[in-house]
Amino acid sequence: MSNLVLYRKYRPQNFSEVVGQDHVTTTLLNAIKSDKISHAYLFSGPKGCGKTTVARLLAKAVNCEKDDGPEPCNKCSSCREIMENRSMDIIEIDAASHRGIDEIRELRERVRFGPSKSKYKVFILDEAHQLTSGAANALLKMLEDAPAHAIFILATTEPQKMIPTIISRCQRFDFRKIAVPEMTKRLEKIVKKEGVSVEKDVLSIIASASGGALRDGESILSQIISFVPAGSTVKKEDIKGLLGIIEREVVGDFLGFLLEDRAVEALDLMEKSFVQGVGPEAFYENIVYYLREMMLLKIISEKEGESGTKSLMDSLLTKLTEEEVGRIKEQTKNLTTEEISEIIEFFFEAGKRINYSPIPQLPLEVAVAETTEMLRKNSK
Repeated sequence: MSNLVLYRKYRPQNFSEVVGQDHVTTTLLNAIKSDKISHAYLFSGPKGCGKTTVARLLAKAVNCEKDDGPEPCNKCSSCREIMENRSMDIIEIDAASHRGIDEIRELRERVRFGPSKSKYKVFILDEAHQLTSGAANALLKMLEDAPAHAIFILATTEPQKMIPTIISRCQRFDFRKIAVPEMTKRLEKIVKKEGVSVEKDVLSIIASASGGALRDGESILSQIISFVPAGSTVKKEDIKGLLGIIEREVVGDFLGFLLEDRAVEALDLMEKSFVQGVGPEAFYENIVYYLREMMLLKIISEKEGESGTKSLMDSLLTKLTEEEVGRIKEQTKNLTTEEISEIIEFFFEAGKRINYSPIPQLPLEVAVAETTEMLRKNSK
């Protein structure tokens, strides 16, 4: 294996390799094909979803020396220089550490001069929302008077913090979190290329734990592969032991026991998780996330067909597999939304007390007792 971490080693080199952002890549490819390139773009969205990667692909595509389609060829001197971070005409700036007006004034001087050998000089400004007020206004002036050879790509995780006049000067693209099934397929391709054997469900667990950020998912996979001896199979136990990840299946089993009035088995499962190194806080957080998904899926099933239910379901599918959705629906078919809300409140109260309890798991055990008692009363 290469010494490069996986997210760098397998960074997409064509738009077709980008995962989960078809609405962005299709529009950009059409713009390149029709030669309708904007002078300024705003890429917004959560961390690790491909904003900087797509910015580099765009820089590569508009400067590609071959004329055989909108995708970069990755063979010409321009493409090779950009891929190897040697191009003098692609300037990347981290606004988190270069956020003042002096840095933007220096940038303005660089904008004035044309590219050294490429068609366009591309400026990629990461975390653009962190610019100071004076720097943001200086950037606005540059966007208004940008020369024909300059393209600005602003990337941000918090577009609401940017001044509206900058946003209005840019073509805006909103990136999405990567859905669990899409990320799992991507991780499958990586382990196949790396020649790594993984146990069933390992990759979907990693995808769920990454929170929709492909970069995080690839980093977790890289860490696990480094931890497991060469030639061994990566097992679910490796993930739990190394990263403290609780399998969703375990959380689902725990809540399943609760809903079936099997409190002893629920408590036993929770205790086994603690013995394996999972802390009460981590266990609590996973319960609350799972209960939220229960509540939302219950609401969707009751209001199916109404406005907004499809987009809400699509959002949930970025975190859940279809099998997990099916299981949760089965678990909640005999519950009301009020009962789910009450269970959430029990565990909310437990979460507040964990850090102050002489026995950290005791508040969770109390929540188990309260839940089973409430469900028994309601069933009479």
